[in-house]
Amino acid sequence: MSAVADAYRMSILKQILNKGYIRCCDVVELTGLSQPTCSHHIKLLMDSDLIECRKEGRNNFFTLNKENFKKLSAFIDQFSMV
Repeated sequence: MSAVADAYRMSILKQILNKGYIRCCDVVELTGLSQPTCSHHIKLLMDSDLIECRKEGRNNFFTLNKENFKKLSAFIDQFSMV
């Protein structure tokens, strides 16, 4: 859960949700952070299996791992019944 506890990572996830994908250079533009810092945030999201990478030529396109978000949603829903 710490992967989504950061405002920058949340904005990355929201952008992917709205657009369907994001590239690393888009993350730099979105956040205003340096490229290495953006790569770090992307790596944390990938290591948490929240996003996936699709390579096309020299570009990496990051998309939501929809299956894991469904599992996460089902898990969180359990707490709404408390």
